[in-house]
Amino acid sequence: MKYLLFVMLSLFGFSKNKAQAKSIYSFKVEALDGSTIDFSKFKGKKILVVNTASECGFTPQYADLEKLYEAYKSKLVIVGFPANNFGGQEPGANHEIATFCQKNYGVTFPMAAKISVKGDNIAPIYKFLTQKKENGVKDTEIKWNFTKILLDEKGHILNSFESKITPMSENITKYLR
Repeated sequence: MKYLLFVMLSLFGFSKNKAQAKSIYSFKVEALDGSTIDFSKFKGKKILVVNTASECGFTPQYADLEKLYEAYKSKLVIVGFPANNFGGQEPGANHEIATFCQKNYGVTFPMAAKISVKGDNIAPIYKFLTQKKENGVKDTEIKWNFTKILLDEKGHILNSFESKITPMSENITKYLR
């Protein structure tokens, strides 16, 4: 009986492999400055989402993130998500993080308010980004700060990159040409 139901649902376009995913465009998140980042405004551009931290060995990647953003901003938006999930490396409040990013790296790309990117209190947008059952494409484990997730111009996940993959790496830039 289960098999028959599965076959019938498959014939009508329903599949176990297709998540009933909402789109990245349905998310609005608070920015570091208290305003709202509305992902629907990024339709037609690729989106690179990065979980960031101010006191991490990978923190200098802010410079390359800014360089990538400047080089491709006609077709790419980068959104940073400060998170304190790894080693307490993002202890600051939102205003402190904003000052740090501007003063030390001249960050001009959108930065969200501090969130949790894993665990029991994972932010809804990161649940979407990291769970195939939510996004319909793939599971991504956030193992450390500066994990990057790249979405295409229609809001679908293209790939994810571990912390050691730098923003200007060919692994990422090949998607932007």
